Amino acid sequence: MNTATHEANTVNHSVVSKDRWLAERKALLAREKELTHLRDQVARERRALPWMRVDKRYVFDTPKGPRTLDELFEGRRQLLVQHFMFGPGWEQGCPSCSFMADHSDGMNVHLAHRDVTLLAVSRAPLADIERFRERMGWQFKWVSSHGSDFNFDFGVSFTPQELARGELHYNYGAWRILSEELPGISVFYRNDAGDVFHTYSTYGRGVEAMMGTYNLLDLTPKGRDEHDGVYKMDWVRHHDRYEPAPQAGSCCASHT
Repeated sequence: MNTATHEANTVNHSVVSKDRWLAERKALLAREKELTHLRDQVARERRALPWMRVDKRYVFDTPKGPRTLDELFEGRRQLLVQHFMFGPGWEQGCPSCSFMADHSDGMNVHLAHRDVTLLAVSRAPLADIERFRERMGWQFKWVSSHGSDFNFDFGVSFTPQELARGELHYNYGAWRILSEELPGISVFYRNDAGDVFHTYSTYGRGVEAMMGTYNLLDLTPKGRDEHDGVYKMDWVRHHDRYEPAPQAGSCCASHT
């Protein structure tokens, strides 16, 4: 849907009395409560999933030197990893993964107080990661899996041979959108004996869990205001690459 069509639909939206509005809002509230209860149930089922022990040794490059997967927990029991699309030789990180990461710094202090360490992992060399992180002004921890099988083993990086087949195994099934890097979130648990377990991974639209901006947009009349193409997030820019947002009195504002 283009902007003009969406704007016309917004302008032509029905306008009703207060009593009618309250009746329809309460009907929607009942549906929202159903969704909340379903989300709670799915969260319980997610926590009940069996775990897989991580026996393979992964070593990551960090600003403080090489660190193994269990060392990334930093003394906490839970580790939440953003698989950030930033491959070797790339000039910058993926805009959509950057959109996800823009939410990380505000969440980090709260997650730490719930026994969770949050960080990003990419295959790009650490020097490239640090250069881009400094440009973006982020404070969260971001490590490099360059030279490690970590990204491949957790289903977010793909070999030239896999790409040549024309179909990837991604998000627990066949995937025809070809890219050497794709997004994901993985969760790990470390027990007191130092054993590490893989408890959960999500891909595709599952990574919207990190996109708080989307939750707010979903409350607005225009919603996400995205087109129906394959790549709906082509409007997203690195936060230092947006044009100035429309202001009151602009041509956009004049159509409201």
